[in-house]
Amino acid sequence: MAEIKPFKAIFYNQEKFKDYAVLTCPPYDVVSSEEQDYYYNLSPYNFLNILLRKDIPGENKYQRSGAIFKEWLKEEILIQNNNPAVYFYSQQYIIRGERKTRLGFIALLRLGDKSSSVFGHENTRLKAKEDRLKILKKTNANLSPIFVVLKDEKRVIQRVFDQHIFGRPPFIEVTDKEKTVHKLWSVEDKEVLGLIQSGMKKEDAFIADGHHRYEVSCAYRDEIRQKLGGKLPEDASFNYTLSYFTSADQRGLSILPIHRLLRLDKEIDLSIFLKSLKEYFDVEEVKGKDRFFFLMEKSGCSEHVLGMYKNKRYWLLRLKNVKILDKMMNDKPKEYRSLDVSILNQLIFKGILKYNLEDKDNLRYSPHPAEFIEAVDNDSFTIAFFLNPVKMSQIVAVALGGNKMPPKSTYFYPKVLSGMVINKHEDI
Repeated sequence: MAEIKPFKAIFYNQEKFKDYAVLTCPPYDVVSSEEQDYYYNLSPYNFLNILLRKDIPGENKYQRSGAIFKEWLKEEILIQNNNPAVYFYSQQYIIRGERKTRLGFIALLRLGDKSSSVFGHENTRLKAKEDRLKILKKTNANLSPIFVVLKDEKRVIQRVFDQHIFGRPPFIEVTDKEKTVHKLWSVEDKEVLGLIQSGMKKEDAFIADGHHRYEVSCAYRDEIRQKLGGKLPEDASFNYTLSYFTSADQRGLSILPIHRLLRLDKEIDLSIFLKSLKEYFDVEEVKGKDRFFFLMEKSGCSEHVLGMYKNKRYWLLRLKNVKILDKMMNDKPKEYRSLDVSILNQLIFKGILKYNLEDKDNLRYSPHPAEFIEAVDNDSFTIAFFLNPVKMSQIVAVALGGNKMPPKSTYFYPKVLSGMVINKHEDI
């Protein structure tokens, strides 16, 4: 059961600010250091000043984030809604020449326990959780919503929007630098809120993005509970976390692959490497980037296929027999073995290249293949591997089985903006 509730959101004071494009930013975990500078330069009030500060000698960045947050509240740069609300959220975007719209809403999600219907699908990293826990403690607020996908077979999200929201002007509208149009509507009507809450009661919640933030919220709740002697009121705000909800069954839900760039400690002997790959894969060289990615996507509909780029040449790696997976990953469930990223990790990285998957320094991730093609051309120690996107059905199967995908398996697009609505926990 996905238990949700409305909340008294904090947002930028629209009497002082009209252009949300200079105030909002993407989630912290997709912002590079170069992009940090871009958002800092947009406005001294850009939300990244709180969400993701740089390491500056002599400054505790978490304390500084907390101080800025309190200062902006005091100066009414940020203000709080007097009434609990749910915020419907549409994103109009273009991907591969096709215009799409994803519809969802932002509300609070009750944090789960061992019998919860909230499912994650990715393993998390301790360092990232420590970072987010520090900023949560200093701000006492959920600064960005986690991204939750629901089956929503009765189309509750779309029906509520069509019947109660469509035609109304949005509360917030912003076009980001990728030309995605974000629109937000505030819903305070108790009858409509009741429809949304009752419609979600039988839904399982699958975390698409924000696994670290979700686990951190659970850890923070447990700390508060312990601080209060094990007692925490059922309706306490610490039992909930800020979340964006959308339907799994809609054309607007886009999942991009996350490609890999591996840097080795020496130049690879390509002929020997290709020979080793042929033990597990049918190896086909493809002339031309466009044809390569077309064939990779097409083949991925019916078989396991990986892409590889080295020495200005492209290869398709087609798995010869799925029984190889049973032998090489017999300690993993079927849902895990069937993931292309698992095949890449276990057969190539770990098996052939003897690469330590815990070595994060020499492995980079990106949904943008051109970035890695250029990197390989400029560094003879690197090699790029390309993946097809994970299907939503695979994410659900892995999560329901109580299993986790390898890190950086999915990239839901577009991202939900940070800085539109914030959830501040009650003071204790």
